Amino acid sequence: MKKIAIVTGSSSGLGLEIALLLAANNFTVYATMRNLKKQDELLTKATEKSVEVQVLQLDVTDQKSVVQCFSTIIEKEGKIDLLINNAGGGFAKTTEHATEEEIKWVTDLNYFGVVRCTKAVIPIMRKNKSGFVINISSVGGLVGQPFNELYCASKFAVEGYTEGLASYLTDNFGIKFSIVEPGGISSEFMKSATAKTMTDGQITLPEYMPIMQQYLGGRQKRAEQGETQSFQTPAEVAEVVMQVVNAEHPPLRIRTSNWAEDLCNLKTAADPDGTKLVKAVKERFLG
Repeated sequence: MKKIAIVTGSSSGLGLEIALLLAANNFTVYATMRNLKKQDELLTKATEKSVEVQVLQLDVTDQKSVVQCFSTIIEKEGKIDLLINNAGGGFAKTTEHATEEEIKWVTDLNYFGVVRCTKAVIPIMRKNKSGFVINISSVGGLVGQPFNELYCASKFAVEGYTEGLASYLTDNFGIKFSIVEPGGISSEFMKSATAKTMTDGQITLPEYMPIMQQYLGGRQKRAEQGETQSFQTPAEVAEVVMQVVNAEHPPLRIRTSNWAEDLCNLKTAADPDGTKLVKAVKERFLG
């Protein structure tokens, strides 16, 4: 019997590649997206690869949409084996420049969207004593970075949320959890993140301009020195996700490139995959 997988944010980029790769590996895939008008690229590539995906509407920031989507799948399939929380948005703007609406938007999309979808699958996974939730985070979920503090905060939240779930749901209900932490991904996601800072006169206070120039200068210098390994293609990151899916004992967390490992090394060196942390937390709080 095929396993049932849901991938959020599947209209392009990483979500699209994950959906196609899962389908090629004999999963029944529900590829979800907020705007169904954007499904053509996914369906075209699925046809080219001779795989099948089911497309459903899902807005992770809308509780009614989440309930409707997951209820539809559970009613049809009777189970959900794998949830990949991929939907998210980039955001690069200083706290001083960000509006209250923007702060709520990035937190709602990147963090509360993960919580809503995870909450929707836990009951069926708990009932079946089996399931796997993979949350797509970022190196920004481990390392705060200039002009990205609000984005990083939303991803830090995902990291803490996943750690907490893994500390008690895996042993008691058979639900596994992993966090995938890419560095930069060459996609529309990266373009949208950059646009938040670089267009529409977002940096309006002159005090910030020297820092911005340093930031952009550093990025340009790295590019000139050939540090292109900081950016991966969505397909490359999807392959790492698939490794996690197939792992007999999946890690709590995994970076997707050597560049990402190097950036996060000071925080992860003692426990690269997070399994020691989970064990220590369970021993301390659950005996």
